[in-house]
Amino acid sequence: MMKKVQEVFVSGAISAEFIAHSIAKQQSRTQIGAHDIFLGQVRADVIGDKTVSAIEYTAYEEMANGKFEEIRKAAFDTFEITDVHMYHSLGTVGAGEICLFVFVSSPHRKTAFNALQYIVEEIKAEVPVFGRELFEDDSYQWKVNT
Repeated sequence: MMKKVQEVFVSGAISAEFIAHSIAKQQSRTQIGAHDIFLGQVRADVIGDKTVSAIEYTAYEEMANGKFEEIRKAAFDTFEITDVHMYHSLGTVGAGEICLFVFVSSPHRKTAFNALQYIVEEIKAEVPVFGRELFEDDSYQWKVNT
């Protein structure tokens, strides 16, 4: 069952409380047998002799929201899933904080696992979100996804 278009972008880091609340809301949905969750966290990478202290995320929001919706639709068309929630940060997210939260529900675990992997890989490949790595010395560079 498709739902209305979800608001994907959140300002700043995604809090543990937000994640816990999202999980707790699913407890009344007794047709679900499995949830799988991906949490993307900002790493304090060392690049050259500099350490990343944060990433500043920007996006072409209209295009990005369209891509998120295409990924959601493809996931529902491909997998027997019950629900998909996707959230991505905009703005500055510090090292150790969560910047991407994807939550998939399904009657069965293997379906949830496979759908989650598909969704995360599609987000990384297709959604126009850009990260500027901020270093501890106040310099920066644009992040390259691998």
